[in-house]
Amino acid sequence: MTVNLADQVFLVLGLSIFGGAIFCISTSLYMAYTKMDLMLEHLKNCSIVRAHSPLKYGGPWGKLMLIGWIAGLFTFPEYYLKRGEASAEDLNNFPAHLRKKLVMLKKASFFLIAALVALFVLRESGLLK
Repeated sequence: MTVNLADQVFLVLGLSIFGGAIFCISTSLYMAYTKMDLMLEHLKNCSIVRAHSPLKYGGPWGKLMLIGWIAGLFTFPEYYLKRGEASAEDLNNFPAHLRKKLVMLKKASFFLIAALVALFVLRESGLLK
């Protein structure tokens, strides 16, 4: 049985995307279990975070969802500020190193989803068959 080049490319790209997803999930869980109280304390005036803060008691899935909401808040702050769901003071006083990690996680997640869709489209179009 021979494996052609297209199958090898598909395998390498698929495993890379899967590895990136595992990295993002594990980093998010680490932050959720070690930094959640600090993040919630800094965002106590943000109604969107207060509304979703009970998720921290929802086990690993709840913590992942809450980290996603907080990361979305910092990735798209204008959206939440315009709607009055975020406090500009809280956003400005949030630790910069955590903000950068959260934004990077959200952007990496978007990139991985786009890469997964692109890989699927390439495979279905016949370019990687």
